Amino acid sequence: MARFSLKALSLWLAALACLLVAPAGAVSIDMVTVGNAGNANDTGGTGNGAVAYDYQIGKYDVTIGQYTAFLNAVAATDTYSLYNSLMGTDVNIKGISRTGGSGSYAYSVLGSANRPITWVSWWDSARFSNWMANGQPTGNQTTTTTENGAYNVNGVTSGNAVAKNATNPNTNAAPTFYIPTENEWYKAAYYSPTLNGGAGGYYAYATQSNTAPGNVVGSMTNQANYNKVYLTDVGAFTNSGSFYGTFDQSGNVYQWNDLDGAAGSSRVTRGGDWNSSNAFFLSSSYRYSGAPSGELYDTGFRLASPVSVAAVPEIDPNGLSAVLGLLACGLGLLERRRYGR
Repeated sequence: MARFSLKALSLWLAALACLLVAPAGAVSIDMVTVGNAGNANDTGGTGNGAVAYDYQIGKYDVTIGQYTAFLNAVAATDTYSLYNSLMGTDVNIKGISRTGGSGSYAYSVLGSANRPITWVSWWDSARFSNWMANGQPTGNQTTTTTENGAYNVNGVTSGNAVAKNATNPNTNAAPTFYIPTENEWYKAAYYSPTLNGGAGGYYAYATQSNTAPGNVVGSMTNQANYNKVYLTDVGAFTNSGSFYGTFDQSGNVYQWNDLDGAAGSSRVTRGGDWNSSNAFFLSSSYRYSGAPSGELYDTGFRLASPVSVAAVPEIDPNGLSAVLGLLACGLGLLERRRYGR
């Protein structure tokens, strides 16, 4: 059997330390934990919401700034059309400009980076999930960046949506980020274990209310972005979150979810949008089913993740590099001492 020496190990750790450098413009997704596993479905609304496990979901929608970082990382060529030109020209929601030619595209934020991204399909959302699950790599749109990870989309941009991978082939572990199922999305929005005398239940709106929200930006309770002509920054309605602490699951933009996670010809959006003329569209009773390839001015997404992964404290790659470097140096000294060098 070949002997794995301390010298070889120290060289390997030194190489790993060099590789572990935080990517420029790294995206951080603020997640909240959704507990109370085993809750029942909503008997009102559309009858969703039962989830048998704890999980995490994005506190906010994915933003223009986060999606811009994604584009700059993987869309210099943009093989699979992650950028829609209306992101830069739709006067009501425009948020990202593109310059240069194919192979050297560059992207920049227009206006506030903290507004939710729109004009994204379910496929775009899946590719963003893959990128996050793969550690935010930089490069062409390939199996190690956008085409596999949480979802094996493999160059497909239309037709049936694919099922989520049980294991990310790039990490050999469960995907760390993915599009929430409808039940996961619904529970995070409307469920509260404090309702019905502590037995648990569902609100009609994701503002912890059964009364239609107002639309005044700020710290008033039960407010949401609808019946307006513009997007607002995520979390702008600061005292109108769900029980679990998510914001804008009623209003601002509709959000893609993944139904039950199985492959299929349609996907659902929920939550209403800035242009909804009636609060009913923000409620638990309304859902819109459409083709996964649909891209609209009022539709974005948020991410979910397993608690077992997302709850682990983040490690600063630069700090870890330093530790690994010191360990490599220490092993090198031991190796020299062992052989009298």
